[in-house]
Amino acid sequence: MARIVRGGLIQATLSMSSEQPIDKIKQSMIEKNLAMIEEAAAKGVQMLCLQELFYGPYFCAEQKTKWYSLVEQIPDGPTTRLMQEVAKKHSMVLVIPIYEEEITGVYYNTAAVIDADGKYLGKYRKHHIPHCDPGFWEKFYFKPGNLGFPVFKTAYADVGVYICYDRHFPEGARILGLNGAEIVFNPSATVAGLSEYLWKLEQPAHAVANGYFVGAINRVGTEAPWNIGEFYGQSYFCSPRGKIIAEACRDKDELVVADLNLDEILEVRNVWQFYRDRRPESYGAITNQDK
Repeated sequence: MARIVRGGLIQATLSMSSEQPIDKIKQSMIEKNLAMIEEAAAKGVQMLCLQELFYGPYFCAEQKTKWYSLVEQIPDGPTTRLMQEVAKKHSMVLVIPIYEEEITGVYYNTAAVIDADGKYLGKYRKHHIPHCDPGFWEKFYFKPGNLGFPVFKTAYADVGVYICYDRHFPEGARILGLNGAEIVFNPSATVAGLSEYLWKLEQPAHAVANGYFVGAINRVGTEAPWNIGEFYGQSYFCSPRGKIIAEACRDKDELVVADLNLDEILEVRNVWQFYRDRRPESYGAITNQDK
């Protein structure tokens, strides 16, 4: 019998102006996503990932310390605890991107991974932090991740996480495969005119090179007052063959659902023996700090 897991991705517009009180924005976005999680549960979704920094706007469009108030600890913060209850209620694995506080003044762009029984399994911290114009001032808000590239053994599949800008770097994507990932989720906030031409190239390429499924999530809409560009949605799942098997629209809230046949991973790796034929002893130049 085939080993099939029903996966889900949520892309969502900002529910109110970013100029509203921060606590109201946060509560509104949490409520919106909770409603979409209920929709996913009704459709039988077993593993679900939300978008990057899901409970607020993409505040990295400006550099203001007021947005530090969105941070929470993981797993002891209220959003992780809430999502543990939701995961247990629906027997659903959840990947929840949160603005994380390690200690006062030390913050990360992080995703918490929660198993289907509500158990907190661990977290991934975004490794590669962009800082560029227009409007991606992330080094003002986040330290680079320091927890490596963990893979989480969940009730349904072995899961890895890469966050947004990470997707431009093949090294971590390979390590996730070597660490046993069967599905890699990439929650993102990325805009048209900057990265759209890469959106359906890089992540299917990671899927092919590493023989796993990828769930790519992007925000939707424009976020005033910054208007750094259109978050173009088009969240999707792709297979280990690099084929997009389910895709959202570019301009509205949407839940993407796909049945992922994990047996396809073995089929693909038996044909394309990339892990057998790779030559790590000859790749030292990649990490040679003198170059």
